[in-house]
Formats: sequence, structure tokens, C-alpha cells
Amino acid sequence: MTDLNPVIAKVTDRIIRRSAPRRRQYLDLIERGRDAGTNRAQLSCGNLAHAFAASGDDKPVIRTGRAMNMGIVTAYNDMLSAHQPYGRYPEAIKIAAREVGATAQVAGGVPAMCDGVTQGQAGMDLSLFSRDTIALGTAVALSHAMFEGALLLGICDKIVPGLLIGALRFGHLPTILVPSGPMPSGLANKEKVRIRQLYAEGKVGKEELLEAESASYHGAGTCTFYGTANSNQMMMEVMGLHMPGAAFINPGTKLRTEITRAAVHRLAGIGWDGEDYRPLGHCIDEKAIVNAIIGLMATGGSTNHAIHVPAIARAAGISVDWTDFAELSDVVPLLARIYPNGSGDVNAFEAAGGMAYVIRELLDNGLLHRDILTVARQDLTDYGKEPVLEDEALLWRDIPASRDEAMLRPVSSPFSPDGGMKLLSGNLGRCVMKVSAVDPSRWTIEAPAAIFHDQDDVLRAFKAGELERDVVVVVRFQGPRANGMPELHKLTPALGVLQDRGFKVALVTDGRMSGASGKVPAAIHLSPEALGDGPIARLRDGDMVRVCARTGSIEALVDAVQWDARTMPQAPPPPYDTGRELFALFRQHSDLAEAGASPILAAMESELGS
Repeated sequence: MTDLNPVIAKVTDRIIRRSAPRRRQYLDLIERGRDAGTNRAQLSCGNLAHAFAASGDDKPVIRTGRAMNMGIVTAYNDMLSAHQPYGRYPEAIKIAAREVGATAQVAGGVPAMCDGVTQGQAGMDLSLFSRDTIALGTAVALSHAMFEGALLLGICDKIVPGLLIGALRFGHLPTILVPSGPMPSGLANKEKVRIRQLYAEGKVGKEELLEAESASYHGAGTCTFYGTANSNQMMMEVMGLHMPGAAFINPGTKLRTEITRAAVHRLAGIGWDGEDYRPLGHCIDEKAIVNAIIGLMATGGSTNHAIHVPAIARAAGISVDWTDFAELSDVVPLLARIYPNGSGDVNAFEAAGGMAYVIRELLDNGLLHRDILTVARQDLTDYGKEPVLEDEALLWRDIPASRDEAMLRPVSSPFSPDGGMKLLSGNLGRCVMKVSAVDPSRWTIEAPAAIFHDQDDVLRAFKAGELERDVVVVVRFQGPRANGMPELHKLTPALGVLQDRGFKVALVTDGRMSGASGKVPAAIHLSPEALGDGPIARLRDGDMVRVCARTGSIEALVDAVQWDARTMPQAPPPPYDTGRELFALFRQHSDLAEAGASPILAAMESELGS
């Protein structure tokens, strides 16, 4: 067995030391939850009667209190393709629970918004804080003290982090994430990008664009590109919170049905009354968080997780920062090329060997923590095998080699020697840049700044021909406190067109980019944000800006005396539409992107005295 990479060991040890006081406080908190409050033994007869009044055939079993009752927290709605399959899951879960003498109840539902629907629209301003709303909804669902285990039904961008943040407050409960899988492949990704850029140039109309988009997003399941949703599923595998291999099995298949059934059976076996108790708060420890970051680097995962992973970690009393991300990225090779980093989608990735191959390769080369407490029977070794059906029985088998080295390569011949997520710092602050899909010739961009406070103004300038030059497009007042930190993926086609015309182009923003960010260099999550006098607010049109992923620097090339003397511009007034104003409290109390941009975690730590 190969020894753990020394840099991974060093970063892990640093996180453990940094986190020690808060982690101890967290573990004490969930221990008290199990022993002194959040369990059925504390409920009165009236409490119990309310809780099982409508439980039908399960009522006698729930009433005795002798069997595990599983709480289902579901993000079902039938507008999101990824979550539409969950409509029938509760009944199937209840049947599977009865097979092992347990019961299940839907504890609650949480909202699940689609960034694909709100991208570039006013609703995107609610997107990031929907994660905290989901966390609160999950906590409400599990607060009824009726459950000895939890099944979390959610996949997409903010949903999985939100479910975990909420469930970790009830970390004494064994908990399994239950995905529903990606939709089958549709229109080839290269063709989709071509049509989008033609539309941005005015060379095709809306009908042609809608036809292409409809052929891409065409059925039930997650979108098939490797954005934040599918990066979520990857992370749940390397953290050991799924049944092994559950991430990328298509909805509606027999294998999907059986692996969901296996998750229910397994949850019944890891309760606190048995000999294999595996509570969520112990499964998510410092090593599991490091594994999540390593998985992001090895597969070219979404930059959104530079925000979500620190937030999930904080909910478990663990502190990570972007320096940890950068140091891990330097030693973790890129093993996968999944669109937008390559041509094939997650279905092609799964066919090539998927997460089982990635995990096996990383483990065999000392690049993942094997000894974590997973929801499976052993440790992370279980996740290096793929699930299959043989004679109707669910089994797991080895994958000796990649089935397609254009999609998936071994550690010995990776696509890149590092993970492609860079930390940039300088007189503009700290930010991250994903370079796994950026041509190395564009890792350094030095050009005059064009300043905007709204992404629609960028598109107007593009259409007017005002950006036909080398340019660093700066979109500021997009941070969590300013407007909720929306994604700016709407800019991707226009910036891609400028780059294809031969210009040096980069995006600098205190907002987010999509998990599908690709070939255009994008320095994102810039902190401190413009609102509150972050340095990005000092930039003026025409200032030379240098963004360099090679040296890890982001600089305004302005005389220091002149720079320090500049006054801050007036922040744009907040818009009032789509319910954004309801989230004013969240915006006012959010903290830095590097800490997770979470108002509820900041408030919780303050109350607990961290």
C-alpha cells in the first residue's frame, strides 16, 4: 500500500490543528443531541401520536420505538430535471425500509432552484443563499426528534451543500445521500457551444438556439456537463456518503433502483443501536473534507466548491481555506477530461470507469485518505469498485483499466500534473481561477480594465463593439453582501467570441462563475468584495490589470500612492424583484467567500462562542 503523499499529509495535519477547538465543540454538541434531546425517547405520548397519526401500515412499528425510523428530506420538484425522479422515491424507500424491519417518513421538503433556469436572470440573486435556506429547512425537518437515521434526496448546485450543512447539526444521525443520476446524453457539447456563440454574434436566431438547448437538456436527470451538480455527486463518493458508485447511474434503470434500495438497507445497519454506528458528524471529518478537495482537483470540478466546501466544513467544526485548496491542487494530477474541460460528458466519464476508477487510482498512488468512516462496509476502498447487476443481484467489481483514455487516465499519465485550480492574490485581494480548460498560453493576461456593475451592461458593450480589444472585463458589486453573489455564466459566450477573435480576454469579479466555466480565464470570488470597500472597488476604466495563474498573482498596475488615494464609488442601489429583498438579512450578515459566504454559519458560530 502506497504511503500518503507528504503534501496531502501536511495539509491535513494543518487543518486538524487549526480546527481542533471548534471540532471538539462540534463533536460535544452532536453527542449531546443524541443522548439528551434529539431522539424519540424524549417525546411525550402526545408528541408521538401526532408524529405517527398518518403513517398507515407503519404505525404499529413506529409506535413501539424498537426499529429505526428514517427521516427523508427531499428536494423534489418536477421543474428541475435532476429532481423530478425523486417524486416516487419516498414510497420505494418505505418499501425497502420494511424489508429490513425499519420504517421511513418524509420529514420535510426543501426548495431546489435551478441555476440553469435563473442563469442571467433576476432570480440568480437568490441562488447562493438558497443553500442556507435549504440548510434551515433540513434542520426544521430533522428537529422533530422522530428519526434514528436520515436519507437526503438532492443533487444540484446548492442543494447538496445545503442538505449537508443542515444535517450536520444533527450529526449524531447516520445519514446517506441518495442521488438520482444524470440524464442520457443529448446534443454534442461542441455543437451546443458553437450555436451559443453564433447566437451571441447574431448569426443565428432564438429559435435555433432554443432547439439546440432543448436537444441538450431533454429529459429527467442532471445536466450532463461537469458543473456544480455533478461535482457534488463526485464529492459524495470521495467522502463516502453515497452507496459506492451511486453518482452517475441514469434515472429509471434497474441498477439505479437497486442501488437506492441498498442505501436504505445500509442505513438500517449503521444506526446507534448496532455494532456499526456511523453518524454523519463522524463521517465528515478533516480527512473527508481533504478528500473532497482532492476529488475536485483530480476531476476538474466546479469552482463553486471553493465556497461550498469551506461552508460544509464549518458546519462540522472544521476550518479550510483557499491556501489548502491551492497546495492540494499542486500535487493532485488531473485524471479526467469531462465537458467543459473535454468533449465527453458525465455519461462518457461513467462508461470509461467513472468515480470507481478515479478513486482506485488515487488510493493506489497515495493521493486520497483511505481510512475515513464511510457509509459503506469498510473504508474508502469500497468506492474503488463499480456497481453492476448480475442475475438481478447488486454486486461491486474491480475496474482494471480506463476504458477510454480520452476521458480518463491513470496517475502515471494524467492530462495535467496538477488539479488546475489556482489561488491568486495581490493588491486586488484573493480569488480563485480554474485553468483546467484554459489554454496555457492564456494563463497570463495583462490588459486595460473595462469596469461594469451589471452583467447586462457587459453584453450591451459587447454588442456595441466596445470590447473589440485586449480587455480585462471587471464585474464588481457581485459579492454575497452586494447582491447575493450570482453566477455570471451568461457572459461566457460573448467572452468566448472575443477570445476566438484573437483578443487577450479575462474576467475579474467578486461574483461567481458557473460550475461549467471553461476556456476564458476567470478570476472569481475576489475577496474582499467591492461592497465594504474591497480593493476591486478602486479600479477605474483603463487601469492595466495583470492576472497570472502561473505566478498566482492578480494586480492592478497602478502607482501605489495614486491607488491608496482613490475614493470608493457609490454602490449601485439594490434591485427589488423576484423576492430578492426577502434575503436582505442574509446579505447583510454574510461573510467572505473564502469562509463559505454563509450568514447562518457566521451567526451560529457567534452564538456558540467560536
